[in-house]
Formats: sequence, C-alpha cells, structure tokens
Amino acid sequence: MKKTAILFVCMGNICRSPSAEGMLRQLAQEANLAHLLDIDSAGTHDYHIGDAPDSRSIAHAAKRGVDLTPLRGRQVELADFARFDLILAMDEDNLARLKALCPSQHRHKLQLFMHYAPHVGSRIVPDPYCGGATDFERVLDYCEQASVGLLKHLRQLHKSQ
Repeated sequence: MKKTAILFVCMGNICRSPSAEGMLRQLAQEANLAHLLDIDSAGTHDYHIGDAPDSRSIAHAAKRGVDLTPLRGRQVELADFARFDLILAMDEDNLARLKALCPSQHRHKLQLFMHYAPHVGSRIVPDPYCGGATDFERVLDYCEQASVGLLKHLRQLHKSQ
C-alpha cells in the first residue's frame, strides 16, 4: 500500500511544524500506522535552515514523550508540492504563501492543519515564538488534537483503498 506523504508548514520550521511532525509521528507509531506515513516539516521562510527546533519546543514536546531533537529546519521547495499528498499549513499567512508558490495541479493538497480538529475552535495553530510556556503547550495541545483527527481521516482513507 502506498504511503501517505504529509508535510507540515509554518514560517521558520522551528516551533509549530516540527511540533506537528513529532506529534503525528508519535501518535502514528502508538496506533501502529507509522508504516503508512511519510512525515516531514518545512518553513515558508529561510530563517532557520539546518537549525534544530526551538529549545522551548523541544523541552515541552519531551514532557509528552515526543522527541524533536533529530529534526532540522528546512524551507519548502518546489518539489515538495509533487512529493507530498497533504501539505498542512499552521496558519492563514503560511497557507497564502504556499498557494502563491504551488503549481495549480497541486493546490488541492493545501489545507490548514486545524481542519482536522474543528472542535478546538481555532482555524490556526498560533505561533508561540514570542510567548511563554502556555503558548508552547497550546501548540502541542492543538497539534495533538489535529493529529488525532488526521489519523482518523487517514484510517478511513486506507480502509476504502
């Protein structure tokens, strides 16, 4: 069975998108679905290429058993639009940037990540960079809720194939 390739995207690829990548990896592994997924993250900007995730993201994720330490920042590339089945933006600004870069035949792959957690009541995963511990915890809460919804969606998709 073909893997589903998922790319999470925020601005710098050091807080939200690596948190989403790590959370989905962890939950997929726990649900015995990791073999069906190819998961990555990237940023729309080139600020942090090659950098580890923000130390606060690493620390808060580690409290939940999610290891972000192997991840490194990278920028979205044109090839990503063909490679990934789903490209999930953390907010409207990054979604707009992706739409501007994305070839028209791949635009159907672009969505907001929070689409998979409508019950949370937020369309976006807010940027915690200038915030404190509560903001980083909120990012992880949102990523967990949206990842659960995404995995449910993917299970249904794979059952129908």
